[in-house]
Amino acid sequence: MTGAQRIAVEGVKTDFVVDPVVRPYQVRVLPPALSQSSGDAERVMAALDQQHHIHCARIDTDVLRLLSPRVRAWHWEFQAVVRDDEMIAIQHRGSRQLGLSIDLGTTKIAGYLLDLVSGQSLAVGALMNPQINYGEDIISRISSSSQSAAQASQLQASALEAINELAAGLCAKIKNSADNILEATIVGNTAMHHILLRLPLDQLAKAPYVPAVTSSLDVKARDIGLAVSPGAYVHMLPNIAGFVGGDHVAMLLSTRADEAEGPLIAMDIGTNTEVSLVKDGKITAVSCASGPAFEGGHIRDGMRAAPGAIERVWIENNAVRYETIGDLSPIGICGSGILDAMAQLYTAGIVNHRGRMDGNHPRVRQHGNQREFVLVGETEREGKPPIVITQQDIRELQLAKGAMRTGIQVLLRANALSYADIDEVIIAGAFGTYIDVASAIAIGMLPPLSLDRFRQVGNAAGMGAKMTLISGGKRRQAQAIAARVGYVELATDAEFSKTFAQSMYLGPEIF
Repeated sequence: MTGAQRIAVEGVKTDFVVDPVVRPYQVRVLPPALSQSSGDAERVMAALDQQHHIHCARIDTDVLRLLSPRVRAWHWEFQAVVRDDEMIAIQHRGSRQLGLSIDLGTTKIAGYLLDLVSGQSLAVGALMNPQINYGEDIISRISSSSQSAAQASQLQASALEAINELAAGLCAKIKNSADNILEATIVGNTAMHHILLRLPLDQLAKAPYVPAVTSSLDVKARDIGLAVSPGAYVHMLPNIAGFVGGDHVAMLLSTRADEAEGPLIAMDIGTNTEVSLVKDGKITAVSCASGPAFEGGHIRDGMRAAPGAIERVWIENNAVRYETIGDLSPIGICGSGILDAMAQLYTAGIVNHRGRMDGNHPRVRQHGNQREFVLVGETEREGKPPIVITQQDIRELQLAKGAMRTGIQVLLRANALSYADIDEVIIAGAFGTYIDVASAIAIGMLPPLSLDRFRQVGNAAGMGAKMTLISGGKRRQAQAIAARVGYVELATDAEFSKTFAQSMYLGPEIF
């Protein structure tokens, strides 16, 4: 289904000191004279040193091409923008220094425009990741990219086109130009990271699932096709493993999960769900292939979170109550509604702990070779096809929730803990923003803890991307966090198959 999508872009804000990696300096240079033989670049760098005690060892090549005509047009008074020991831009006095943060998700792309000097948020926006045309999940995109160099190039180009569109739109909101974006940070899972940088992908899909690189990277924006200031850099946060990337590092950073004293679980729920357990300063992580079911994928009447999507469901006896996004007539059901429906069907006894639908309920009917529960009937929809939850939908949901709970249980076992030992569970991600935690507990997706132990933090990866955009200290902290994480490959866990089978059952006490 098409239409405007509701995409979570904001997360819980964290206070920290702005520590820009890009700084502007007001410079005045004497015009050249016949008695001087030094070039414009050398005199600009000398002026920076004399007036601000900034030693600039080099000037970006594209900036060098612009320098001479611009300083003359501006009568030798301008702003020099410096990153480390490199001049990366030359601006008219009074120009703003803009920064762009991108959370490059498998399903959505969130963008944030910031003032690099003050750290002020200027504009925010999001759109769907067009790479979804090449597959809904990571493995599909890796497979698509591996078919040919042309296909890999198309995958990268589709993401870049979307990021450039988002950047231009954010700048337009503040009546500015993307040419003034002088620094960018991008976070994403390892596959999104590799696709964007055109790094080899085959090894991510084959044991031992090793990335091409795990450390943080600084690359020229122009080298990957980002349409911003010619000399700008893109900072890519470090990866952890083949299926745990910089977006998870950004989430751990922004939520301060790495600083937890007692046992804590932090999970970023999406098409690929990453889960970390923090205990006594040690961080252990897993990746769960949760699939697109909780984002509306592979569900008969599933859809993304758009106006008209059912997002809340209550079942009382034979009656169904629901809420839709925008209070519009229902046209489908999105992730939070699917989770609610599954929990309600289970607690009402319409679906048993194995996920089998009871054929005796008046809203359950046989359609073809499977049963389905009617949420919204033909009469209520004025003759349009009903909105239903099918037996196959239940199976898809069991697989998704089973993958997440398996990841949690494997981490608990690896750290010799039970779920009762956990002090807090942090839930991040677009889907995690809107779910009813009680419903997730009811079906066994989350462990049966009191609701006050859960904290929903929105798009924490996006917040981490913002923090590292405007703070060199936070970049160093992100690298330190990634270095502390020990990755557990689910397939190597001796009890994985047994745990996954048990996690498929419905109910709060499945372990």
